[in-house]
Amino acid sequence: MKRLDAILRDIRIRQALPFIRPGDRLLDIGCFDQTLLNLVSGRVRSAMGVDPLAQDEARGNISIRRGTVPGELDLAAESFDCITMLAVLEHVPDAGAVARECARLLTPGGRVVITVPKPQVDHILALLTRLRLIDGMSLEEHHGYDIEQTTPVFEQAGFRLAKRRSFELGLNCLFVFERVALASAAPVRDDPRADGKSTSASAEKITQHSGA
Repeated sequence: MKRLDAILRDIRIRQALPFIRPGDRLLDIGCFDQTLLNLVSGRVRSAMGVDPLAQDEARGNISIRRGTVPGELDLAAESFDCITMLAVLEHVPDAGAVARECARLLTPGGRVVITVPKPQVDHILALLTRLRLIDGMSLEEHHGYDIEQTTPVFEQAGFRLAKRRSFELGLNCLFVFERVALASAAPVRDDPRADGKSTSASAEKITQHSGA
């Protein structure tokens, strides 16, 4: 992973941290290098990471599973309080299937925390890859994902939109959904603080953890 890749990863993690609560049973889909899991392990009840490139392992309250969600993993219904997917949804061919599986895995009131880039980011990432400033991992897997379909896809799966805001100069977007029996909520606008930086202590730890 190149330095700029790590910086962009850390920015996404900072956006997600305030929505991971003490005592949560966390599932991180697309955990990759497990940075998020390592960061929050001291304050959550348990942290599971799933990634198709991972190797199965367990240490402390962290467990890693190789696979995809949905997929061949036998995960129990309502076994998580929070699910994170940071820069993952744009790589998934069937976002609806992912949303429905998240609804099955979460307890009522559980949260899905997602970051998704705006479509124009693909061109920027392609340029940065050519300049060898980033690795450009799995860029070819982007499925022309329309960020505006995120809310309807999750609402149809039984979620309500609790938070939406832009960051990285408006090029990336954070969504937080809550699982409810009937999804009906007024639209939530982008947070005008486009690059809203968390001031929580947990958010500050990421710099120390990653060396950014």
